[in-house]
Amino acid sequence: MSEQEHIETNKETLGFQTEVKQLLHLMIHSLYSNKEIFLRELISNASDAEDKLRFEALSNDALYENDGDLNIRLSFDEEAKTVTITDNGIGMTRDEVIANLGTIAKSGTADFLQNLTGDSQKDSQLIGQFGVGFYSAFIVADKVDVFTRKAGADKSEGVHWSSKGEGEFEIASVEREQRGTEIVLHLKEEEAEFANGWRLRSLVKKYSDHIAFPVIMKSEPMPAEEGKEPEEPKDETVNEATALWTMSKSEVKEEDYKAFYKHISHDFQDPLTWSHNRVEGKLEYTSLLYIPSKAPFDLYNREVPRGLKLYVQRVFIMDEAEQFLPLYLRFVKGVVDSKDLSLNVSREILQSDRTVESMKSALTKRVLDMLGKMAKNEPEKYQDFWNEFGQVIKEGLGEDFANKEKLSKLLRFASTHGDSTQNISLEDYVGRMKESQDKIYYVSAESYAAGISSPHMEIFRKKGIEVLVLSDRIDGWMISYLSDFEGKHLQDITKGELDLGEIEDEEDKKHKEEASKTYESLLNQIKELLKDKVEDVRVTNRLTDSPACLVAGAHDMDAQMKKIMEAAGQKVPETKPSFEINPEHPLVKQLNDEQNDDRFNDLTNVLFDQAVLAMGEQLKEPGAFVSRLNKLLLDLSK
Repeated sequence: MSEQEHIETNKETLGFQTEVKQLLHLMIHSLYSNKEIFLRELISNASDAEDKLRFEALSNDALYENDGDLNIRLSFDEEAKTVTITDNGIGMTRDEVIANLGTIAKSGTADFLQNLTGDSQKDSQLIGQFGVGFYSAFIVADKVDVFTRKAGADKSEGVHWSSKGEGEFEIASVEREQRGTEIVLHLKEEEAEFANGWRLRSLVKKYSDHIAFPVIMKSEPMPAEEGKEPEEPKDETVNEATALWTMSKSEVKEEDYKAFYKHISHDFQDPLTWSHNRVEGKLEYTSLLYIPSKAPFDLYNREVPRGLKLYVQRVFIMDEAEQFLPLYLRFVKGVVDSKDLSLNVSREILQSDRTVESMKSALTKRVLDMLGKMAKNEPEKYQDFWNEFGQVIKEGLGEDFANKEKLSKLLRFASTHGDSTQNISLEDYVGRMKESQDKIYYVSAESYAAGISSPHMEIFRKKGIEVLVLSDRIDGWMISYLSDFEGKHLQDITKGELDLGEIEDEEDKKHKEEASKTYESLLNQIKELLKDKVEDVRVTNRLTDSPACLVAGAHDMDAQMKKIMEAAGQKVPETKPSFEINPEHPLVKQLNDEQNDDRFNDLTNVLFDQAVLAMGEQLKEPGAFVSRLNKLLLDLSK
């Protein structure tokens, strides 16, 4: 008796989650050029189900139900226009069917849907970053039936799920002899080409040849010899069924590596690069690590499950083993297969296992070396990587002290010697430093435009000194862990007294000393007036065009970091900046000559507030600033 003839009980109709409806509509209308991938996705899911059963059976052999021959079967009915994918893996309960096939419990779903453009070509690329899995069935089918039973459950606990990919699905209880899952695709009229043995075989070879479980189909009927009965079709394995990572690198083609990446990541696009390595000696393990081309939507959610697929001697153990790479490398996909971990591993054991720590250290180094090699030999490809993943690499400076040197060489910055593109390495900067320059100068700002227009930049522009512009939210945190590079101290040009070392000639220093004496009385007057707002008032050597600027203390938290902490609800220590004035500016000279106390107070406060605004800060009393400025403008017009 076929599954469809089984008596259904406890039948109900449920609605899809809103996000599922949107995703289904998108796939049905946007993925016509990638429709072949439906088979790759469904076979990949079947492979995962086999892997999970094999792992669960390590501690409960009864789950095999006297059938330990794990495989995936693929069949078709040309007349009925159906394609069927069957696995004898872990299977699902009724609740799991509803959870897995009726909702998308995936971080980043909302962001993904917001980024859709309505352009089919662009949207299909976005789907690749999100992953499609089971729902890809509706690219070619106008109805999908799923029959499943959890391994170890009674045959009466089978489940039948059915949907036309619109707003709802039906679910019912059925009797099912076999554990695992069977998916029946009722093909759309225009997709009937897939109900063909040769077509399906070619797709398995193209997309799923690397699947470690045999994909079995009935042999194609051959014309019978005259006077003989036609041979009965036989079972044939149509894929290599070899764990790709266990093969020698010389045996694996480039297209095989790319196909395997798409299998484990559910990504449409090819990986940017990969590293396949076998370690022998004190530790024995094989790793196959991939760097994706595009960042996933949930990249910045540090809580989302992530990690490598873990195998022990080809036996699947865990889907997202996060213990083998640090959090800042959470975008890396791949497989690690060890001979040194016991098969009864749990997450707790993995976290405290010395072998795991050794493997984590080695795998981290391998990823960083892979990126370092790319940065050196393929700078354009590395720039693509940096544009996608640069901000999470910056997290590594505070999380991975052991690899600080490798990470610092991977960093890229915007600078005054380029545009807003982050494509300048610290090595580039050091190679261009002036002969007498002994520091790496940088400015932190809300944006690149704000950084290059900062008044603190004026002396550097005059002397042709390159300044790095840090405008990412994470930069303030990152730079606190990066005090030097190759013996050169990194100096924030908005903090502390500016020491240009030998770049500042004796004449400049002498001029500053003389101005400090000439303007001593003015400095004291301003300091008294602004005593509640500033720590000190002094003559500047930073400014050439602006009248004044604010300078944070050498050890104070920068403005960007303060904003992040305040946004997170954390208390920020109160600090007062220093106020530096430019004695060559007409407004400062006017201030020095001002005899009217009220005008002196107004002009001083306006200069202070202008300096606050130039720092990208908000005024505490914007109304008072406008009032003073209008008053001064009216005085000028008289």
